[in-house]
Amino acid sequence: MCISIYTSRVVLQVLGEVNYGIYNVVGGFVSMFTVISGAMSTASQRFLSFEIGKGSSGKVHEVFSTAIIIHIGLGLIILLLGETVGIWFINNYLNLPHERYYAANWVFQFSLLTFIISVISVPYNAVLIAYERMKAFAYVSIFEVTLKLLIVYFIAIAPFDKLIFYSILMASTSLILSIVYGVYVNRNLKQCHFNWVWDKSKGMEMGSFVSWNLIGSLAGVLKEQGINVVLNMFFGAAINAARGVAYQVLNAVGGFVNNFQVAMNPQIVKHYSAGEKYEMFRLVFRGSKFSFLIMLMFVLPLTLEAPYILKIWLVNVPAYTGIFLRLVLLTSLVDSLSGTLITSMHASGKVKDYQIVVGGLSLLTLPLVYVALKLGAPPYAAMFIGLCMAVALHVARILMLKASIHFPVMDYFRKITLRVFFLGLLSAVVPTALYFFLSVNFINFLVVCIVSVISVITISYRLGLSMYERQKVKEKVASIVNKFIHK
Repeated sequence: MCISIYTSRVVLQVLGEVNYGIYNVVGGFVSMFTVISGAMSTASQRFLSFEIGKGSSGKVHEVFSTAIIIHIGLGLIILLLGETVGIWFINNYLNLPHERYYAANWVFQFSLLTFIISVISVPYNAVLIAYERMKAFAYVSIFEVTLKLLIVYFIAIAPFDKLIFYSILMASTSLILSIVYGVYVNRNLKQCHFNWVWDKSKGMEMGSFVSWNLIGSLAGVLKEQGINVVLNMFFGAAINAARGVAYQVLNAVGGFVNNFQVAMNPQIVKHYSAGEKYEMFRLVFRGSKFSFLIMLMFVLPLTLEAPYILKIWLVNVPAYTGIFLRLVLLTSLVDSLSGTLITSMHASGKVKDYQIVVGGLSLLTLPLVYVALKLGAPPYAAMFIGLCMAVALHVARILMLKASIHFPVMDYFRKITLRVFFLGLLSAVVPTALYFFLSVNFINFLVVCIVSVISVITISYRLGLSMYERQKVKEKVASIVNKFIHK
């Protein structure tokens, strides 16, 4: 996380505010496609986990090969759309400095290349998750961090256009990581060697699932990238730099919760596949609660100390970055509750109505933001609307789960939603008081951050965990301490 935040600062400093903003609005298609490929990864992971859960009767090889063929087709479709609609939109509607349109078009081309690579590698990532090979992800993550540090060094010394060079290096990183995942799967999971094998029944089932899942994901992508474009139309590339910085911090922090949820997802699907609904609901409840509390440990100090952190982190802080960061972090805190809820819906395979309702509601954010800015609202109104919609989407997901898999809605609201928000408010009391009463300096900044983390841990442990969960936490901590002592 620290390296990610550091590299974001250096990239902003080296590229400059305008170039960084251009990369986030044009190169934002990279993150947009990552969201799409992430959704497709969930679909592939669901079917692979389902087949693995069947034991010897599962068709893992057929599902894996069919998944790759589907993703190659999707990649080609998006490539066609990008080279037509995407280029037309960039050159006719984005508000960029005239002399930077050439660089913006190159950034877009390498964004498309990154997308194609990431889409084709989706089934390889999905099968690692389905088989719960988390160590592989850990080692690759270390390698990825090393590559990003090298990127920072190379763009700092590059004698030519740094924005174009940065986009080339990011595409190259994506290619290298995809090759690493592919080689690992081929060497360690013999049942997952790709062949041009098309299982018609599985292909139809997966195609339907992926299509509906993709519609919902596209709604989310259009919302995020659409907000970026709308902000650009009203306020220019500099405001995209502010939003880009906020999301860089969010991505670094959110990685902890994402890794936790990724580890739980295969178990949720396997429980559903085995007909063990009670065990699945128990995991969903626990996953939502722990995701929120883990996220709260980071969100509380970062939200309170956002202006000071940005001041010592960045040489020049783009306008509105502080309030953007605070609102984005609060939105992510709400969203952290939904990870295991979404997995349980995917496990059921009943995604059509869910994606129509939730995707449509998510997409509603974009016209609301446009109308607000058109009426003269400040840029941060877009982030505030996003926060309100996150709450609405959380409620919608729970209600859709009740309709499809008889999810215990009232139990979830009482035991999870209301409880964790109460814990969040209670945890914030002492750190917030310190923040307002202490003067602004480095020592007091550390005090607020440390007290925030201690407050979250203490209140969560005493009031948020069951007796069984507290016992498991004690055992885990004792295990870690023993390993450290006996090294």
